[in-house]
Amino acid sequence: ITVGSIGLNVIEGGHGPALVLLHGFPQNHHCWDAIAPQFAKRFRCIIPDLRGYGESDIPADDSAHETYSKRVMALDVVAIMDQLGIASAAMIGHDRGARVAYRLALDHPHRITKLVLLEILPTGEFWRMWNAEIAQAAYHWTFLAQPAPLPERLIGAAPHLFLDWTLASWTASRSLAPFATTPLESYRRQMATPERVAAMCADYRAGATIDRAIDDADRASDRRITSPLHILWSASGFPRRVGDPLEIWRPWSVALSGACIPRSGHFVMEEQPDAVADACLEFLD
Repeated sequence: ITVGSIGLNVIEGGHGPALVLLHGFPQNHHCWDAIAPQFAKRFRCIIPDLRGYGESDIPADDSAHETYSKRVMALDVVAIMDQLGIASAAMIGHDRGARVAYRLALDHPHRITKLVLLEILPTGEFWRMWNAEIAQAAYHWTFLAQPAPLPERLIGAAPHLFLDWTLASWTASRSLAPFATTPLESYRRQMATPERVAAMCADYRAGATIDRAIDDADRASDRRITSPLHILWSASGFPRRVGDPLEIWRPWSVALSGACIPRSGHFVMEEQPDAVADACLEFLD
């Protein structure tokens, strides 16, 4: 689907009310492979690759990193919905895709009926909660946000090592076992493409700058997500390390619920697909 001057790869399947699924780093639309068929029994699923990821186009970043800001990525999703004739949709986002989803909910509240966010805290809040333990676990937030071309060159020296280490180290089993062959191969191809690595870094540079500033402005003005919001976090993922995710999200929402996915690390859709699908469907229904 063409949005402005870029093309976005979008997978569609199923019948019923619209449901948009947004992936995170270092993944693409394949992260939904294990659970999308369950959603497609009840929903018209729309699964895009975010700009720069998967098979979507890779626009050049700008000095303010607005090109990869979650505000601009949210506009990509709105444009996809417009072109597909979808006035409003339920939405599920994981990791970076969850940041796009909650930005869309804040900027375009009438476009979202219900919202599920997987394994994140608000960007500005998470930055403020850093300590030595979080800095060790979430080192990629600062590493990928370093000025170009430092992280791009270092990742480019051993892209498969970086990808496999990242995936395995964020799972509960500390292994690649949760990842099926097709998704894993697609993630490896993506990380071995220098232009896509640059886009991922731009995504994190936006997170450290413009995204954080926009979040902080919303918090200062008490803007809240008005659609029903459901938070799912893993027993050993990033949000759990800094406190109670529901309490951290409470000032951002007018209708909040949530739960912990047990026996899982960060990649909940692939580590515990049935538990995630059941939790999402119960909330969406």
